[in-house]
Amino acid sequence: MVDSMASNGSPLATVAIQSIGDMGGGIARLLIANGYRVITNARGRSQATHERIKRLSIELVNDDEALCNSADYILSIVPPKDALANAKRIATATSKPAFKKRTSPLYFLDLNAISPESAREISNVFDEFSTDIRVMDGGIIGGPPKKVENGEWDVPSIPVSGPYQLSQSQPSGEHLAKVLHVKHVNETIGSATGLKICFAALSKGFTALAIQSFTTAHNLGVLYELKEHLESSNPRAARAVERGLPSMPPKAYRWVHEMEEIARTFESDGGFSQSESPFRAIARIYDLVANGTELGKELTDSRNRGKTAEDVVLLMSEGNAKRKVKTD
Repeated sequence: MVDSMASNGSPLATVAIQSIGDMGGGIARLLIANGYRVITNARGRSQATHERIKRLSIELVNDDEALCNSADYILSIVPPKDALANAKRIATATSKPAFKKRTSPLYFLDLNAISPESAREISNVFDEFSTDIRVMDGGIIGGPPKKVENGEWDVPSIPVSGPYQLSQSQPSGEHLAKVLHVKHVNETIGSATGLKICFAALSKGFTALAIQSFTTAHNLGVLYELKEHLESSNPRAARAVERGLPSMPPKAYRWVHEMEEIARTFESDGGFSQSESPFRAIARIYDLVANGTELGKELTDSRNRGKTAEDVVLLMSEGNAKRKVKTD
């Protein structure tokens, strides 16, 4: 039986997750395995999402007001383009009279892959609504939590920043921070998001370069030779490509806006001009994957194509050929 009490003997918190995608579902599994009550509002979500919620034993609530009144912590884990809208939904719900009856603060952890500028905008949303919500800015570095050998969990890193610290919050904040591998970076909203964005620029930027390099090598008939040379000179990069290309297709639609947020970060916080940032162009690469190839039909829970690097570049080559025919 899972222990539902913190080390000090108090009941564990109720955690709301918006929404239950691949990452949100993984974090829900981790929290439930550690005794937490996990809730979500899935109104307007797909049938696949509803099936995932049922399979993971996540509790459904009827609306955002019920979500805010029931939760101690809200984890916002949505596609980057939806981060601001999701924050406005929650802020609106907390402006209702019923929310004022709460006797404890509600913590909102924005864990989306957005720019520091967007994180600051989200924090300002709650300030404008004058709600009693304590906002933490954060990001998730790594893949969804998964159970490994001996009952242990492989858990991503979650840096957070802002004036509030999860480990010092109540209820069960110290325990929750430990379970989620949360590390407080500093007191500035935007710092943790910036850390996530800078990391994602390296990892997902590399994947975008691999897409173009491997697709071009395929078209030239030298893909095998490229792989051979890469394995010989940089085996870690070769393994990263073999892992990264097949895992990318179901996530490409989310990465389009994330690349734009990276560009925004490098421009607003890094001091680079638009002409010096490659990430607006990289966003178009992932847009091509998501909307111009068969790879865009792939779902995390149901994979048919693009399960190898070779098949990814084959479909990319086909997508480019179709696009060329349309423009000729």
